[in-house]
Parts: sequence; structure tokens; C-alpha cells
Amino acid sequence: MINVSDLKPGVTFQMDGNLFVVLDYSHNKTARAAANIKVKMKNLRTGSTTEMTFGGNDKVKRAQIDKKEMQYLYKTGDAFVFMDGETYEQIEIPAENLEWEKNFLKESDTATIRSFEGEVLGVQLPDKVTLQITEAEQAVKGDTATGATKNAVLETGFQIKVPLFINEGEMVVISTAEGKYSGRA
Repeated sequence: MINVSDLKPGVTFQMDGNLFVVLDYSHNKTARAAANIKVKMKNLRTGSTTEMTFGGNDKVKRAQIDKKEMQYLYKTGDAFVFMDGETYEQIEIPAENLEWEKNFLKESDTATIRSFEGEVLGVQLPDKVTLQITEAEQAVKGDTATGATKNAVLETGFQIKVPLFINEGEMVVISTAEGKYSGRA
């Protein structure tokens, strides 16, 4: 058990049979009132984000999340298949568990698989990935007075906004947190 005052962003814990990771944390202390700890947390099983206020003396159970590097092989009809590079063991993760992550995964990429006591929780993406532009709108001449953007489609099928100077076939760096263009590769 850990005291809620020891929670920091990135710490995982169990509460009411669910697994959570701390996204944001604030400690509030007013005059004579007891300290309140406000925690923004993400449920690792459902992906939902909630905020909760704890008392200063509350405790939660720490959860040890295992992380393993695995190679993304292919997508079956309703699952993504990953392989352990050391044991060649393959696991399948249901497609509905990777709704956001699938936009940044391409075959043979290495991904970090998170699990808790043998239960696969999902894929942890790197902060940025490099992907190729497969389709891009034509830039309109004279449209460059401000930071104008145009629509483009990545090799994974994900649609993003890119600056007008980016063309089809170019490699770009994408932020996986927001799904936005970050720069040229």
C-alpha cells in the first residue's frame, strides 16, 4: 500500500478492482481543513480518464505493470498479432483495445506491450513515430500568408493536417499523444 501523497504522474495503482495510471496530481491544503489530493487518472483496462479527490491519509495498492518489447507482425480480422523477439511467442490483442494505437503501428515495428499479472493491457506507443505520407492534397498558390495546412493520409490510413510544403511520399514525424504533425523525418 502506498499513501496517495506519494502518487506522481506515471505511477500505477489498483483501486476497486481496477488498474489506474496517474496522469496529473495536485496537492491542496487550506487553512484548517485536511489536505486534499486531486488525481487525474486513466483506467488501463477501459482507457477512460477520471478525476478523483482523496484525503491526505488515504492509501491505494501499488500495481506492478510489466513492459515487454515485442514486434508487431500483422492484423487478423479482429486482432493485432505481436511476437516476442526472444522466445518467438505470439500474442493477439483485440482490435477494439487498440483503437488509437492502430493509427501509428505498421508491420515489423517494435512496440512496448503492457501487462498486469499475465493480463495484456495494451500497447505503449513511443512519443513520436515516423510514417510515410501516401496521399496529400495539392497546395494552392498564394495560400501561404499564415501557417496554412492541408489534409494528408499516412501509410496506416490515419488522416492528419500537414504544412503545405509536405508532399506525397515524404516521411514525417507524428506525435502519438495528439496525432499531429511534428516535423519532417
